[in-house]
Amino acid sequence: MRNSIAVMAPLVLSLGACGLAPKPAAPPVAIIDPAPVTATTLPALGAGQPVAALDQTSAADKSAATAPKAGGRELGRVSVALGSPAEQGFWLTSPLVTVASKGRVVTASGAQVAVELRPGQGGALLSLAAYRALGLALTDLPEVTVFID
Repeated sequence: MRNSIAVMAPLVLSLGACGLAPKPAAPPVAIIDPAPVTATTLPALGAGQPVAALDQTSAADKSAATAPKAGGRELGRVSVALGSPAEQGFWLTSPLVTVASKGRVVTASGAQVAVELRPGQGGALLSLAAYRALGLALTDLPEVTVFID
């Protein structure tokens, strides 16, 4: 009998920790009536800058980039997103490249532009000037074929 009491006592005590013991009532929550909303529109954020104002590449650079030489070795295809507009010029960062070099990108429609190929990690990024030269919308995520000179 003593053995059964010794076994039962810890079991009974542990049941109290399982929620069988009554819990104290939670304090009442005060409901606060917020002030009524008076503004129904967002404040004006401004017109921003036009894309042309962000692209500072020279006419000579644009002319050279939009007349790339044919040939080169194909590195592969990547989907590109718009890179930082603060970085001027014609460039592509991609994991396809391990050392900076010259090359070109070609879209599915055949539009092409000469770019500086830069090593990168993750997704490929294409410069604002290259996007514009290829006639791409800034929100496009096109697949391009990458060639190295």
